[in-house]
Amino acid sequence: MEAQIAHHSVHIPQWKKEEIEDIKKLITAYSSVGIVGIRGIPSNQLQLMRKNLRGMANIKLCRNNLIFRALDESSDNVKQLSKYVEDQTALLFTNENPFKLYKILEKGKTAAPIKPGGITPKDIIVDKGPTSFPPGPIVGELQGVGIPAGIEGGKVVIRETKTVARTGDVVNAKLASILTRLEIHPVELGLNLKVVYEKGMLYESGLLAVDETKYRNDLTFAVQRAFNLSINSAYPAKATISALLANAAARSRNLAINAEIIVPEIMDVLLAKADAQMLSLAHAVSRKDANALGSKLKEKLASAPKEEKKPEALPKEVKEEKKKEEPKESDIAAGLGSLFG
Repeated sequence: MEAQIAHHSVHIPQWKKEEIEDIKKLITAYSSVGIVGIRGIPSNQLQLMRKNLRGMANIKLCRNNLIFRALDESSDNVKQLSKYVEDQTALLFTNENPFKLYKILEKGKTAAPIKPGGITPKDIIVDKGPTSFPPGPIVGELQGVGIPAGIEGGKVVIRETKTVARTGDVVNAKLASILTRLEIHPVELGLNLKVVYEKGMLYESGLLAVDETKYRNDLTFAVQRAFNLSINSAYPAKATISALLANAAARSRNLAINAEIIVPEIMDVLLAKADAQMLSLAHAVSRKDANALGSKLKEKLASAPKEEKKPEALPKEVKEEKKKEEPKESDIAAGLGSLFG
């Protein structure tokens, strides 16, 4: 085995050895290592991208076989990156959060025309409507690539929306030329971050592509449900203790009122309740025998508001307390959920 390794290493040029060692040093120098697809990016634009990322990420361009060898000579976790090295690839080294880095790279992408022989990254749709072209051979050229066109009002118009290429199709020279003239740019030029390795974890692009609005809404919804669960199960927590205490205080007050427990905090309500019940009873007695009431009670009954003369009438405060006695779960959820916007 040693003889084989020695024999194999003899045939590796010195510059390749230095390149492999440089990659291995960069892997250990940064907290994250990424695999980036660079197909279709012109060299001048690629250099500009590298310049814009300076201080945030180090982009290293090298042959795939050297990348494979450097990864193979690294830790077992880093070796997993090898399966993402394909086509035209570069290495990315950074200390930034992988999710933040992915977002920055995606924002840095620009729309570009598709070249003849290019593979469509998504369906290419040409919408119906007027164009800027004057009448001429362009009508036949549009029709020649499957775009229904005609002349209306002295302008070339596309008569119906047409899908001219599906995802993965190869675009021929005629269609590529027409799309460029229609200013339809289906290609996104930029660094395509395939995967990032950070602290023993591999983050593929699908995982890094976080919908922040949905994520924020999901978190808000989860907090609302946790809050409501805590309230409805009377589970004390820092975020819910105030609401639980307020709810307990309201329930205990209602219990005291309905059970007529004599405590200072509700004496005014109990007295008002007793007064209302006394007037209701006096009203019922007076209807059977007007002489059964004393003069003072008659005067008070006569001066009492009409609604108090109804049987079992209660003061407004007592009625409101009764309404609060058994709050619905939906009302609690709606009220508490509104705290989180």
